[in-house]
Amino acid sequence: QLVESGGGSVQAGGSLRLSCTTAATTYTYTYLAWFRQAPGKERLGVAAVAWDGTTTYADSVKDRFFISKDNGANTLYLQMNSLKPEDAAMYYCAADVGGSAGPVLDTGRYDYWGQGTQVTVSP
Repeated sequence: QLVESGGGSVQAGGSLRLSCTTAATTYTYTYLAWFRQAPGKERLGVAAVAWDGTTTYADSVKDRFFISKDNGANTLYLQMNSLKPEDAAMYYCAADVGGSAGPVLDTGRYDYWGQGTQVTVSP
């Protein structure tokens, strides 16, 4: 249902935009979110957007990363600016189809996951 793209390698301070194509219009999902997982570490929430456009960000990415969605294009985006080496990870798109509870950046809330796209940031 979810297919990510846009990962790659950048130098610190650079930017990348990740995309996630959804099976249905993004408006139909209660929440869509981006998570990331570095080797040997747990998967952590980065940013989420509700069906009405309300956004939530992890403190570590506030004012650097911006989540958005294009309902007509069935696509979720993550604009990542001022990238740091610690942002390097596999990035996953996730969808909450409704009926879930808990924090919006918690993995347990989400029903569907993409396969991930790798982001590498060199010093």
